Amino acid sequence: MRSSMRMAAVVLTTSMLAACGSQSAPSLITRVHHVIGLETNDVIAQVQAKLKAQPNDWQAVDLLAGAYLQKVREVGDPSYYPKVETLLNRALAHDTADPEATTLMGSLALARHQFVAALDWGRRALRLDPASSRALGVIGDAEIELGRYPDALSSFQQMVDLRPDLSSYARVSYARELFGDVPGAIDAMQQAVEAGGPVPENSAYTRVLLGNLYFSVGRTRGADAQYRRALFDDPGYPYALAGVARVEAATHRYPEAIGHYRRAVDTYPLPDFVIALADAYVAAGDRRKAAETYDLAGAEQQLYRANGVDLDAELALFDADHQRDLPAALDAARRAMADRPSVRSADILAWTLYQAGDDRAALTASLQATRLGTQDAGMFFHRGMIEARLGQIAAAVSDLRRALSINPYFSLLWAPVARQTLASLPPPSPLRGGSGRG
Repeated sequence: MRSSMRMAAVVLTTSMLAACGSQSAPSLITRVHHVIGLETNDVIAQVQAKLKAQPNDWQAVDLLAGAYLQKVREVGDPSYYPKVETLLNRALAHDTADPEATTLMGSLALARHQFVAALDWGRRALRLDPASSRALGVIGDAEIELGRYPDALSSFQQMVDLRPDLSSYARVSYARELFGDVPGAIDAMQQAVEAGGPVPENSAYTRVLLGNLYFSVGRTRGADAQYRRALFDDPGYPYALAGVARVEAATHRYPEAIGHYRRAVDTYPLPDFVIALADAYVAAGDRRKAAETYDLAGAEQQLYRANGVDLDAELALFDADHQRDLPAALDAARRAMADRPSVRSADILAWTLYQAGDDRAALTASLQATRLGTQDAGMFFHRGMIEARLGQIAAAVSDLRRALSINPYFSLLWAPVARQTLASLPPPSPLRGGSGRG
């Protein structure tokens, strides 16, 4: 009840803040993009040149660290993370009360999925600058991943009160999505799109997030429109290319999907893009290409891990979805649940336990995953498959139907399995199974 009440506060107040002015300063990298109109590469080159002449210009050190973080968003090269860490450690060794370096340390920890550390850095940054919406964003993001939902909602509410902009609206959108309010999530993300951002990539990414929300409820035309608008605004943007490919794959246009995924991967070999490309090869019937691409995804994941990114949850889901090394996947899923006990981690643990054959434990984890009311087709599919194998027929039928009703395109690999399983189940009987959740 407490979470629901806080959620209502977030939902009510963001719609009244669209026209308000900001009260906290944007980051250095954002100001440079906005005022000078430079691309990230230009910012990096100019700041590097400045630091060669003035190595103790600490504002420039912070700026270069922020530019490197932005560059990772644009090209997906995690080798920038150690460079960011080195720069920020230098800045903080000079001045432990540097609010920009402290906030960026929080952003770096988030990027590496080190959420306990991110929460600590965010709190430090907020103590240094109590009017910093960016520090609140770091705090709220960490709280979400740590499963501290009432705290996260409070942080996001403070953030949007301080600075109603792209960043705060996008976070409100995600909070609403987690609590099952997809229309409200779409409304908030549309506000984020309208607010815009000084860095072109940020605005394009927000359009992709809006497209993802449309896709999550099966609205492929709306999703495609947002992805293509992002491509119009930022030609070649890999997240938008992958979004277009996702719609094409969902609607059985596999050659087109493979082409767009390959373009995205060539620009930005994010493991998610590589896995999606491999799944498209499977759907198109090219098992050899799929196997090669799955191996590439594994290599890319190891590159991220080598640069300090915690990928336990992502690796577990990849291995569970593709039945690869299930004992290792289960170990990773359990570590993820201990380190970042969110509903997403609970869902991954549930699915990995199911694939490993521990159905009772899988159901317990799945019920934990769905406790917020998140309208995620994949979560309901996972729970339905677990219930089916436990003989809880009525519950399984209900959840599999719900998954396909929310989004009939939720997974290239698993949506067909959901339909096949549903067709194979006998009609629910009051003498067999029941809901199994009492």
